[in-house]
Amino acid sequence: MLQITAPENEHRILLHSCCAPCSSAIIECLIDNNIKPVMLFFNPNIYPSAEYETRKEEAKRFATLKNIDFIDADYNYNAWKEEMKGLEDEPERGNRCLKCFYYRLSYTAKYAQEHGLKVFTTTLASSRWKSLEQINKAGRLAASQYEGTIFWEQNWRKGGLQELRNQLLKENNFYNQRYCGCEFSLKATSNNK
Repeated sequence: MLQITAPENEHRILLHSCCAPCSSAIIECLIDNNIKPVMLFFNPNIYPSAEYETRKEEAKRFATLKNIDFIDADYNYNAWKEEMKGLEDEPERGNRCLKCFYYRLSYTAKYAQEHGLKVFTTTLASSRWKSLEQINKAGRLAASQYEGTIFWEQNWRKGGLQELRNQLLKENNFYNQRYCGCEFSLKATSNNK
């Protein structure tokens, strides 16, 4: 298992979670390294709402199994869509994704600051479909907006975590989505079939 140390040797961090499959190996890794994650589920980009509820319930189920705190944040798809106005036709990994990452991670940084959690990171950095550069840029910017917070840039794809993710997905019979979450990625996935 990957040996890690959180920034400033923090032993409690805020983990922005996009879904159970992406969260599972990261949570196992954190726990194995004596780091206690607090799971924050803030994903107003997920469409439709039934998809959101399915992903949230799976993440909550794994948090309960691992006995970690689960924060169910607000789902406001319309507010998210308003933020993405003008970027609807951007390709995956384009400016819409960067703005979406920033939107979600700035909420995460704000939550961290308000609840005395210095370090935050995200499971988005485990997806091979996403730009790690965009995720880190969004995380750094979010941390710069909320004094006292640190974005933990960690490539959660390495150190055997991808293999562990696949193993945990099967062991826990997780729902495994086939698109990022937003209606634009759903359309792109549907168009590529």
